[in-house]
Amino acid sequence: MTGREPAAELLIVGEAELRGCLSMAEAVAAVEAGFRALAGGYATLPPPIGMELADTGGEIHVKGAYLGGESTFVFKIASAFYGNAALGLPTAGGLMLACDARTGAPRALLLDNSYLTDLRTGAAGALAARYLAPAAPRAIAVLGAGVQARMQLRGLACERPLAPLRIWSRDGERARRCARELAAELGVAARACATIAEAVADADVIVTATPSRTPLLHVDQIRPGVHVTAVGSDGPAKQELDPQVLARADKVVVDRLEQCLRLGELHHAVAAGLMRPEAVHAELGDLVVGRRAGRQRRDEITVADLTGVGVQDAAIAAAALRAAAARGLGRLVQL
Repeated sequence: MTGREPAAELLIVGEAELRGCLSMAEAVAAVEAGFRALAGGYATLPPPIGMELADTGGEIHVKGAYLGGESTFVFKIASAFYGNAALGLPTAGGLMLACDARTGAPRALLLDNSYLTDLRTGAAGALAARYLAPAAPRAIAVLGAGVQARMQLRGLACERPLAPLRIWSRDGERARRCARELAAELGVAARACATIAEAVADADVIVTATPSRTPLLHVDQIRPGVHVTAVGSDGPAKQELDPQVLARADKVVVDRLEQCLRLGELHHAVAAGLMRPEAVHAELGDLVVGRRAGRQRRDEITVADLTGVGVQDAAIAAAALRAAAARGLGRLVQL
């Protein structure tokens, strides 16, 4: 006996293994638990950190949380470097670090390259749709044709019967490819649209999933009964919705009020003098725990402003770790 403590071990799980760990339905259940913890007051949630690299056009987001009763707390780093596409490299990257909630020691490193962030964002969109989207959409429009457009529709499919899809992107070929792939994967009619106006003309569910810094969706494109889920505005300079869209809505739901006042679509509506913070109907967690009602009338216009909250990262990481352990995935390294 040397009297020394046993060497600590760190579990490392790679992206390929993580991609097979959780279904979208399991991700929705995990994220629901995260928002339930937040609304119930048993989540510890620090403010997010955002950083932009002007020289390279990159952006980095750091978020984390502790959900009461879990064995770990989690911090996530996710990045987006939009110039990578021209270099033949992935745009997104990142990892999640889970640490022991009793000792602070690192316990697991999830090298997900932002996959879990994409998954939990799609799951949050699914939750928003559960409470706010029409029960039987007639058509669904998606502004954006990247990974998150696909994730949002996979999540929506967990909560609503899918209707014909309308896909718009600034890159027409990308929109056509996305439409073909989603039609094959989800078994629903899908077509690319040349303009936003064409995409949203007959849609009663609209998803915006772009890194836009100027409004894409305008108030004259919104009809009674429409639900909008906006997921792209996760930084102060990003914006997908004309602020008048939020002002026109019967119910605006945010994932985290204080965060959306700094980062989200709400931030722009308040800055424009078109909304007051107290006019927000609810946080998403309020709907999950039944504190506030979701859609109550067919003709209501509803907007979900989703900026991405640390409880989602803690919840999806915990679920992924449990799934990885059950499957014997990852490798242990001595610290």
